[in-house]
Amino acid sequence: MILFGSTLSPFVRKCVAFANEKDIELEVRPTRIADADPDFCAASPFRKMPALKDGDYCLADSSAICHYLDAKFPETQLIPSEPRARGTTVWFDEFADTVLFGCGQKVFFNRVVAPRFLNRPGDEAAAETALRDELPPILDYLESVVPDDGGYLVGNSLTLADISVASPFVNFIHLGVEFDSAKHPRTKRYVERILARPSFSPLIEREAAFLERTAVPAE
Repeated sequence: MILFGSTLSPFVRKCVAFANEKDIELEVRPTRIADADPDFCAASPFRKMPALKDGDYCLADSSAICHYLDAKFPETQLIPSEPRARGTTVWFDEFADTVLFGCGQKVFFNRVVAPRFLNRPGDEAAAETALRDELPPILDYLESVVPDDGGYLVGNSLTLADISVASPFVNFIHLGVEFDSAKHPRTKRYVERILARPSFSPLIEREAAFLERTAVPAE
């Protein structure tokens, strides 16, 4: 199976970590923004990453890909079948893909993607506004729902909910955005614990090395 994309994208990273937790081998084929690679375009009609090619079957969208992988390889299920647990898992996945990502993208795009990969300045005011006005309420919400006992967001084991929520925080780490341990101690411990798992940690190390190589020299 081929996964098109870059793990600098929280959506691609989510799929790779999800597959890693299930011991599924994916060939991650590096893909740029709006890449014109015909195989990628066939898998993702609107040229958004990630996209999956499994033989003659193609699928785009990170959540759709995770649901497909969980159904195809049911030995280690990461999406619960019990109705309430599944509903809650889908909610956290959606929260991560929209609310959390929406905030983080304004910072990562303007501070990393635009200047490094699009050769144009980012909107620093938009990044600052996101960090000042959008991120604190998100962290407040997470502080009220994340477990403080080494547990997980849904049930007694790791699910897509944990993978989805943790993934966007890697981009904050790459940016050097730090948690206020006094205000959000549970969230800080929870995110650190999930990202320390073998499904995430090698990805984070490779991304950090790549960002170091592609850093824009200071003027």
